[in-house]
Amino acid sequence: MNTLSALTQDRRNDMAGAGLRTYINIAKAWNLSGADAARLLGTYPSTYRRWRKNDKPNMDASQLERLSLILGIYKALQILLPRQDAADSWVNRTNQHPLFAGEPPIQRMKGGQVSDLFVVRSYLDAERGG
Repeated sequence: MNTLSALTQDRRNDMAGAGLRTYINIAKAWNLSGADAARLLGTYPSTYRRWRKNDKPNMDASQLERLSLILGIYKALQILLPRQDAADSWVNRTNQHPLFAGEPPIQRMKGGQVSDLFVVRSYLDAERGG
């Protein structure tokens, strides 16, 4: 059983609120449109706009997993690329690694599946030696 699924909805909402506040800043740093920011979280732009106004957004376990993966991607980039501008621009720069096929990693992340985020997170963790 997925650990996030086992949490009560109230607990998931508490976690989502804290994570979403950070995610909003990450989305700005990565120059994501509202639609792209919503897509990464697996939701509609209208839902994302509603979440932004709510201290405890109602996210399901899959959306919390996406949020967790994105926070992990951001953290890994901060470790790998200590210059803030380099870390923030990495997702939007073309990457020749076969996982990205010459496209910016954000394209892979916007693929729509949790696994797309997981692949990017795993790649960065491997680059860190983790």
